[in-house]
Amino acid sequence: MMLVLILAMAVSFAIKSWISSGVIAAVVAINIFVGFLQEYAAEKTMDSLRTLSSPTANVIRASHTKVIPTAEIATGDVVELRVGDTIPADMRLIECMNFETDEALLTGESLPVAKEAEAVYAESQNVGVGDRLNLAYSSATVTKGRAKGYVYATGMATEIGRIAQSLKGKNSRVRKPIPKESGEVTWGAYIRAGAGTVKDTVFRFLGLNVGTPLQRKLSKLALILFGVAVLFAIVVLAANKFTNNSDVIIYAVATGLSMIPASLVVVLTITMSMGTKRMVKRNVIVRNMNALESLGAVTNICSDKTGTLTQGKMVAKRAYIPAYGTFTVDDISDPNNPTIGKLIYSPASPAEIADPDADEVKSTPVENVGQHVSDAAVKDFLLAGSLCNLATVHHGKDGEWSCRGDPTEIGIQVFVTRFDLGRLKLMAPASKTEPGDDSEEEAPLNNTDAQWHLQAEFPFDSDVKRMAVVFRRNAFADGSTSQIVFMKGAVERVLDACVRMRTRDGDVDLTDERKDGILTNMEALAKDGLRVLALAAREWTESVQEWRGYPRENVEQGMTFLGLIGLYDPPRIESYQSVKKCHQAGITVHMLTGDHKATAQAIAQQVGIIPKALYKVPPHIIKAVVMTAAEFDQLTDEQVDELPILPLVVARCAPQTKVRMVEALHRRNCFVAMTGDGVNDSPSLKQADVGIAMGSGSDVAKDAADIVLTDDNFASILNAIEEGRRMFDNIKKFVLHVLAENIAQACTLLIGLAFKDQSGLSVFPLAPVEILWIILITSGLPDMGLGLVQATPDVMVRPPQDRHRGVFTNEVLLDMMVYGLWMSALCLASFVLVMYGWGSGDLGVGCNNEYNPSCETVFRARATTFTCLTWFALFLAWEMIDLRRSFFRMKPGSTKYLTQWMHDAWDNRFLFWAVMAGFVTIFPILYIPTLDTKVFNHSGISWEWGIVFVEAVLFFLGVELWKWGKRIYIRHYLKDDYAHDPEADLEAGAFSRYTTMAMDTMEEKRAGRNKKN
Repeated sequence: MMLVLILAMAVSFAIKSWISSGVIAAVVAINIFVGFLQEYAAEKTMDSLRTLSSPTANVIRASHTKVIPTAEIATGDVVELRVGDTIPADMRLIECMNFETDEALLTGESLPVAKEAEAVYAESQNVGVGDRLNLAYSSATVTKGRAKGYVYATGMATEIGRIAQSLKGKNSRVRKPIPKESGEVTWGAYIRAGAGTVKDTVFRFLGLNVGTPLQRKLSKLALILFGVAVLFAIVVLAANKFTNNSDVIIYAVATGLSMIPASLVVVLTITMSMGTKRMVKRNVIVRNMNALESLGAVTNICSDKTGTLTQGKMVAKRAYIPAYGTFTVDDISDPNNPTIGKLIYSPASPAEIADPDADEVKSTPVENVGQHVSDAAVKDFLLAGSLCNLATVHHGKDGEWSCRGDPTEIGIQVFVTRFDLGRLKLMAPASKTEPGDDSEEEAPLNNTDAQWHLQAEFPFDSDVKRMAVVFRRNAFADGSTSQIVFMKGAVERVLDACVRMRTRDGDVDLTDERKDGILTNMEALAKDGLRVLALAAREWTESVQEWRGYPRENVEQGMTFLGLIGLYDPPRIESYQSVKKCHQAGITVHMLTGDHKATAQAIAQQVGIIPKALYKVPPHIIKAVVMTAAEFDQLTDEQVDELPILPLVVARCAPQTKVRMVEALHRRNCFVAMTGDGVNDSPSLKQADVGIAMGSGSDVAKDAADIVLTDDNFASILNAIEEGRRMFDNIKKFVLHVLAENIAQACTLLIGLAFKDQSGLSVFPLAPVEILWIILITSGLPDMGLGLVQATPDVMVRPPQDRHRGVFTNEVLLDMMVYGLWMSALCLASFVLVMYGWGSGDLGVGCNNEYNPSCETVFRARATTFTCLTWFALFLAWEMIDLRRSFFRMKPGSTKYLTQWMHDAWDNRFLFWAVMAGFVTIFPILYIPTLDTKVFNHSGISWEWGIVFVEAVLFFLGVELWKWGKRIYIRHYLKDDYAHDPEADLEAGAFSRYTTMAMDTMEEKRAGRNKKN
């Protein structure tokens, strides 16, 4: 666009059309200035977004853990590190547990480096960066374990910062010649590198290789329109026999300018910038601008359960100890307070409690926890829950209970603290183990003067789905010590490591029958929507000098099963409505969770992912909709593709299962959004079309994602999709507005070639300056206003947008032609009426360049045409607020039949005042002496206002009639234009399909039996 303006300016200067060239030069200067301001504002917005999405760190300040941006880390801060974190600064480690970091970015070492907090080096030792095992470096990634350390260098003072400083300014956009295999650089290589550099520079100037896909697509459109503009200019010159008359050249320039969408790319940039700001207010941070264009096309969402669909506040509701009975916790108002709630004991198992045919089970409130803890089976179960756990619960000096750690582990830790066996107490020094002595500080890992001392930790892994710790117990009474292994994890995985179980009769062999009994009780807990974990323990008698690198499989075997604990994570209040809105928008929601199948199914029913009335559905159909990862993974790709519907719930989901699900959806031409928070979720986030990371998740997941949810809420995903659809709709509106005007101007000027003056030269109905005014001023501001339009009421009941067609749908292309041709017809009609209807029909001489008495009628006709087109451009902006509904009835349910359109116009203040500004500015342009005849080549009008008003009415009638016709057509012939509800389709469509298949199979079997008989 700028290229066309500069060329037009050069041509105008060359033919000494000083006024036109001066105006174009002023437009170029203003456009550059405004563009700079807009780009600067957009860049500032993106800088703020980058700050919001920057890595965070867990810092301990004033005995409390705070999550702060990495940029706020200061020297001396104590930072906690865990798997998936990006190390925020150079740190001296003070505590480590199986801690390893990936330092390939700094040292080039491909394997993770195991760290040792105890390592000390003398000043005389020359230890390389990669060999300093007691240090953790900025930008390295934690691949295993956990640690704690204090910061000694930040920013450019870090090791990675020094490298960045040395590389500063060395990036170049100049391509380097590629040598041959022998290392020789030929002249041809230099020529190719030079040509590539020139191509990159030209493409960058034209915007063809920078920006988002939509920005590049619109830049290509602008380039195509530039070619069309040149073609139209040639047509003008050809129609006037290629004369070198300055009037003809000016006409050609005007026709070329009429096809240039001046504000298109700028308005797109502003719209996307404002959209990112709106998303921040709705708890969504955009890391990749491409995601803004992709969100509106999402057809499937694969979401995690914990913390996204649910509140992420785990509460231990029930604990089953086979050797003792079942504990239940009710009436919990504060999940962090172990003193609140009613603790109930029953000697029966969960399966017996849930069995409606069983005798009434007696339950008694627990008044004295010490009475139950005195039982060895109960105490061992509680010790396993407390020590195989990294969370801490402590009672502050202000009387408030606070927790730190993973929500699941916090839930377990709060439960065991009810029995006065919290981790802080067990790992505190002997001097602090007296009853009532609550410590606010977490006990250090290597406190040898503690009742329980941690020897080794094998952290939870998404592959093994369990965690194990080895503790040394100090018996202060006789000075003896013993070592015990505690294990916690998924029930099936823990049972795989167990050979015995603790019962009322003591420790017995874990037979298949007893395993089935445990799984039956697990199912009983899971059907209540509880996440069930198993606890186990064993004595450790082997002597291990160095635990680092010790095989975990040697430890995680020969365990004794102690019991089950069921935790409840209540669904978020807004999850059900959000899932329902997704269904209404034609978006299918899949829940991929690590929970047990029964738990996942119960939660999925509560939030509306699967129908609640599953009892009406045959079991084989339920099996297809709710699957475990093992069932899904054992299917080949061909078998997955043959499934009539992909599972809506996948339980016991592993990272590789998520990747397979995304691939399966892609094979069905679905556009997928995937949520994740862990390191192992990175592949699926990258594989998905839109990767969504949780704000509380790992830095690795955030780096792999396109957007980040600051509140970890599923409803925020819906907000992002709604905002993406709104932005896409608005882009479609202002693109249609701009291009319809271009068509109107171009058609008016091309058809206007038929108007020949006395010298045989064409007289243009619109002057070049008038065209520039309409393109940049009259149209530019309303286009920005269209980018800010609120979402239409039906934005979330329409199907996802077609990502292949993009903005230029059949409807938009047809609207563009209809509106453009209608405006052109009205503009030409106004010119003809003034010239030939009530005028003399004399087109004068030289009326394209300056005013003379013979041009009076031409100048008045041109002013009338200019006024009509200006009004049409302003009115069309209001009509574009909704592409289908009438501007006078955009809210069908409103009772303000005659005034609703006024409220709708006022709702978008920017657009309203942009339209008003267009109305006001037309009067000085028409009536200020010299400005009208010398600059704009028209004169003031009087009775012609009657034509303007009549044509304004005709414009509205034409547009409203077209919209009415579209509504009729869509209502009768485009029923698919509204989204299908996948949940309703599941019951009425997919389920009936399964049922039909089942009935067909039964009929075939019945026919086979009859044939035999």
